[in-house]
Amino acid sequence: MKKQYFLVTLAVLCSIMLLSLLPSISQAKEEISFKSKDGLRITADAYFEHNKNHPLIVLFHQAGWSRGEYLEIAPKLGKMGFNLLAVDLRSGNKVNGIINKTAKSARNAGKSVTYLDAKQDIESALINARKRVGKKTKVIAWGSSYSAALVLQIAGEKPELVDAVLSFSPGEYFKRSGKPAHWVQQWAQLINVPVFISSAKNEKKRWLPIYNAIKSPVKKSFVPVSQGHHGSRALWEKYADSGEYWKALRPFLALIRRGVSTQNN
Repeated sequence: MKKQYFLVTLAVLCSIMLLSLLPSISQAKEEISFKSKDGLRITADAYFEHNKNHPLIVLFHQAGWSRGEYLEIAPKLGKMGFNLLAVDLRSGNKVNGIINKTAKSARNAGKSVTYLDAKQDIESALINARKRVGKKTKVIAWGSSYSAALVLQIAGEKPELVDAVLSFSPGEYFKRSGKPAHWVQQWAQLINVPVFISSAKNEKKRWLPIYNAIKSPVKKSFVPVSQGHHGSRALWEKYADSGEYWKALRPFLALIRRGVSTQNN
């Protein structure tokens, strides 16, 4: 009887110990902040579940939104072996209940919050990412809508900042800001890192000239058989065709991920 009581007690203690570990596993997301080029405080969610040898994807949201665009996407990418930073840009608001803190701070400071104003935030986030993981680890820029265009432009202009680009629904969104009609396309000609571009079906015409201009030997594109969706939200589970996007995306991510040691993970 005493032995049976001991075994039951031991099982209960083990269960309690396992439950105590769950927060450290499920709460891998950590809110961090760092400064943009003009001193504005940028807010981001960091998902660092792997050692620094693993590629770091820096995630940027679409217009009117926040880092909340990646609440569902980031954990899935983490399971695929990536560390992640989901960044609030100053041009945005909120999505999935997550308020864009960078945009709020920018408005409170009286700063301009156009798409182009957010370019410095993207560059600062990529610089911060590089400092976190070092020169030998890959830093990948991932954009959605207007930020999808900016990560392509930055990859051409400042190749030292990125080792690969994922761009969901890019386009020439900056004509009203005084940029040439084919500004992104012009810079895309200088991109030499791997690139993945995707969008809704009817958006392909917006980015095909940009894609064709890219001279990188590794570039992939995807449009679904269905109508699809704008930006990174195409990967959300609530959309019936999200699996199509993931199926197309995974081989590209595997290519980026290949060769990274996991022995210290």
